[in-house]
Amino acid sequence: MSRSIVRQSKFRHVFGQAVKADQSYDDIRVSKVTWDSSFCAVNPKFLAVIVESSGGGAFLVLPLSKSGRVDKNYPLVIGHSGPVLDIDWCPHDDNIIASCSEDCTAMVWQIPDHTLTRPLSDPVVVLEGHSKRVGIVTWHPTARNILLTAGSDNLIIVWNVGAGEPLISMDDHPDLIYSVSWNRNGSLFCTTCKDRRLRVCDPRKREVVAERLAPHEGIRPMRAIFIRDGNIFTTGFTRMSQRELGLWDPTNFEEPIALLELDTSNGVLLPYYDPDANMVYLCGKGDSSIRYFEITEEPPYVHYLSTFSSKEPQRGMGFMPKRGVDVSKCEIARLYKLLDKKCEPITMTVPRKSDLFQDDLYPDTAGPEPAMEPEEWLDGRDEDPILVSMREGYVPPKSRELKVVKKNVLDSRPTTRRSMSTMDTNSLPLLVLFWFSSFSYLLSLTYFPIFSSLIFPFCHYSVFPSSSSLILSSLSCSRGCWRRFRT
Repeated sequence: MSRSIVRQSKFRHVFGQAVKADQSYDDIRVSKVTWDSSFCAVNPKFLAVIVESSGGGAFLVLPLSKSGRVDKNYPLVIGHSGPVLDIDWCPHDDNIIASCSEDCTAMVWQIPDHTLTRPLSDPVVVLEGHSKRVGIVTWHPTARNILLTAGSDNLIIVWNVGAGEPLISMDDHPDLIYSVSWNRNGSLFCTTCKDRRLRVCDPRKREVVAERLAPHEGIRPMRAIFIRDGNIFTTGFTRMSQRELGLWDPTNFEEPIALLELDTSNGVLLPYYDPDANMVYLCGKGDSSIRYFEITEEPPYVHYLSTFSSKEPQRGMGFMPKRGVDVSKCEIARLYKLLDKKCEPITMTVPRKSDLFQDDLYPDTAGPEPAMEPEEWLDGRDEDPILVSMREGYVPPKSRELKVVKKNVLDSRPTTRRSMSTMDTNSLPLLVLFWFSSFSYLLSLTYFPIFSSLIFPFCHYSVFPSSSSLILSSLSCSRGCWRRFRT
């Protein structure tokens, strides 16, 4: 008789949890633009959210430590003449962010470390090259100052931000581009388009190296991202409008590695990928849940783990890079969920009993140092990200003070006679008793004869002892206390 075997995985028990109310960001007027963007970007220092703004486009930048209610007059990053559609933090500088807008431009901004005191309206560079609105902006993962933009003019432009000039322009897409994703070393990127095709492009050769027609049979928007081993993870819809995910090998687009139907809903599934854990988090606009999956080399290749559910639907989502998570709490991911007027962080944690650093959960991850310069990448060089250890972000627990509960055996040694100068607090009760006895002795000598002569005729003789017996008993008690005190 065969028994089912549970798949072994260290991420099988990952659970999501929303932070406390005082750690959320309240009173944020999230943008209501009808564009399938995440509307949120986050890095280890800042949180950026596209917000409603009159007279042009704007987005809000907050230090991560500034949680709670956001003042309605808090300074914004302004400069676009149309609504902002997408934002993305630079992976090599936590103070640099790129934005794109309906005004046909993309801008790069430098955010100061201190809190803004007035609106920021002067970008570092303005990138003008598109004839229609720019809906996608994404940084190169390993090369310094390389930025990609995609617009509604069906044009993809790769920029050298340091020089403020375009390097590569590609017009291979006949219709609106839905998504763009670089691979791990930045040698290729994949796109999804309104013509229902999934393409893999080599920007330096300016050509499409592979494509697949209708990886999902539905006509609604698709999303695609490169994963660590070079495969492509996609989300889309079936012909019956059921949401679907797929895993594809770009060298063989004939058959999918895995294809899985999820549910029936209208929201586009936005995938967020963790290359260190090889996990994908799916967040649908309008959904109130986050599903997460693990990708392995074993069938069925895409393994469902669990779902985090909440009451309110999400308007967008931000995904924290791995170097920004709290390793001392075994946190492997943190997502920032946008609600109507609020941004709520959600932590994904692996339950562990030990307080020590977990090496198996935190392999070396991509650091902020670029692997090459723009000229080197343009000449054909490819480099993987420079990795850094997560152990530096580990905060050990506070050391516990050692307390001895058992009595020390050395305290049982024979006691010696001590002088008054070495007296300890244990002799204090005997000293009080000695002085009290002496005082009672003097009192009996002085007042007892008078007191007894007044009331003795009216009382029985056995009620009050003789004065001599009382005096002797007081004196005996005083001498006994003095002997104990001296020893």
